[in-house]
Amino acid sequence: MSGEYRQPASELEWTTFQPYGMWAYARATDQVIAFTGSAHDPRTSFHVTRYADAERVLRDWETFSSSINGEVIGQYMGDLILAMSGKEHRQYRNLVAHAFRASVLDRWDATLVRPVIETLLDAVAPLGRADLVATITSQYPVQVICGIVGIPLEDHAQFARWAEEINMGPLHHERGMAASRGMRAYLEPLVEARRSRPTGDLLSELVHADVDGERLTDEKIYGFLRLLLPAGAETTFRVMGNALYALLTHPEDLARVSADPDRWLPEVIEETLRWETSVTMVSRVAAVDTAIGGCPIAAGSPVNVLTGSSDRDADRFDDADEWKLGRPTQHHLAFGTGPHQCLGMHLARLELRAGLDAILRRLPNLRLDPDAPPPVIQGYAFRGPDALEVIFDVSRTP
Repeated sequence: MSGEYRQPASELEWTTFQPYGMWAYARATDQVIAFTGSAHDPRTSFHVTRYADAERVLRDWETFSSSINGEVIGQYMGDLILAMSGKEHRQYRNLVAHAFRASVLDRWDATLVRPVIETLLDAVAPLGRADLVATITSQYPVQVICGIVGIPLEDHAQFARWAEEINMGPLHHERGMAASRGMRAYLEPLVEARRSRPTGDLLSELVHADVDGERLTDEKIYGFLRLLLPAGAETTFRVMGNALYALLTHPEDLARVSADPDRWLPEVIEETLRWETSVTMVSRVAAVDTAIGGCPIAAGSPVNVLTGSSDRDADRFDDADEWKLGRPTQHHLAFGTGPHQCLGMHLARLELRAGLDAILRRLPNLRLDPDAPPPVIQGYAFRGPDALEVIFDVSRTP
């Protein structure tokens, strides 16, 4: 393979890497990147870079199995719906799918989502300056998902730490396992309490749900929760930071969106999800000998679908590396596709719409702080800015 291709060589690089140049080179040449195995996993892995190939892999669940997720992240999360397929996957997905339908989320909008973002902004709006990552985006989605599941909001900071450490478990095994054990120890008394006294939250529904007449095992309950809490917190906070970065670095668009948020925010959200989604890859494994884009793939080979690359494929999107409003509506792969399409996509869109709307309304004349270092979106598997230092006109009224 070309010397243009390499994976991050250290933990620091995983959080600071800029992969788009490598992915663009792959799309223009080999299309599929092959990485030789390591001491941790001797198998050659294949990384899919182009949109058409990525869509095919994600839809063809029989050829490209999601079971590999049980190998990689399952050791930190437990029994995972992500690793299931076919009838088993449909059964367990349906247990929680209704809680994330757009119609059900309407009640969370008024009773949880908007109160959380307004409370966070109450502390920021009188100051005239803030780091939006530290004060808003890193706190907002984790509080929302805790509220939906039934976790006390005052404990959201601990869950945010556990979520990050579980997601980064493949890079920091001991820390990931410690976070997994810590989350379970915290959840155990809550699960037991819901068995005798359900409260109507998602945790109560999981405890009392059944599949084919049988209740979920404890391992499946904790597997669901270890997946839902990190997925509902970590990913949305990063993509919200990416959306704010895009607006702050396009002042004319920021002014246009601020003047008419109902018109423009849906486009801001979809364009950001396409341009800089927070999670850039989805893991699969070849169940049989196959090929992608003319590249032979042996059965048992890991296949990483690079959604961050496919959503910048020039064969599908004009000026694909640019963030710009006014694009024709086209499906992107930020939430995947096929049977494992992200359950939380409606919640993520709701949080982004409500959060961005509140920030633009409560923090007038929002702009980057000229005295702070310019923000940078970075990372390989997970992408977002570490800080967004801004200034704005002081506002004390919601």
